[in-house]
Amino acid sequence: MIIQNVSHDGKTDFSFTVHRNDYARTLDVLKNTVLPQTGAAQVMGDAKICKVSIVGIACVRTWAWPARCFAALSEEGINIQMITTSEIKTSVVIDEKYMELAVRALHKAFDLEQAAA
Repeated sequence: MIIQNVSHDGKTDFSFTVHRNDYARTLDVLKNTVLPQTGAAQVMGDAKICKVSIVGIACVRTWAWPARCFAALSEEGINIQMITTSEIKTSVVIDEKYMELAVRALHKAFDLEQAAA
C-alpha cells in the first residue's frame, strides 16, 4: 500500500506498508540513506499494524460496499489509519490488536460468517 498525501509548504507526506519481516531494514535504509539524500524532514514507522482487505467482483457493482466496511469497523471502535481502494478491493491499515475483531466484524457485515454446508 502506498499513499501520497496533499503537499503543504513544498513538502509531501508519503505513507506505505512493507512486510513485517522487512520493517527494520526498511526503516534503517530510510533513516540512513533516503532521509539525508532527499532532505526529508523525518521518518516514522509503526511495526504494530496490520492490513485487512475486502475483495470481490461484487465491489464493482455498488458504491455501498466501502460504506458497509467503514461502518462495521466504526461500530467496533476500530480506527482506520490508512485506506486504499480499487475496483475490486478495499484495504485498511489498523492497529494489529484489532485484527481478529476487524475480520469478524467484516465477515458479519458481508454475511460471510455462515458455516460451510
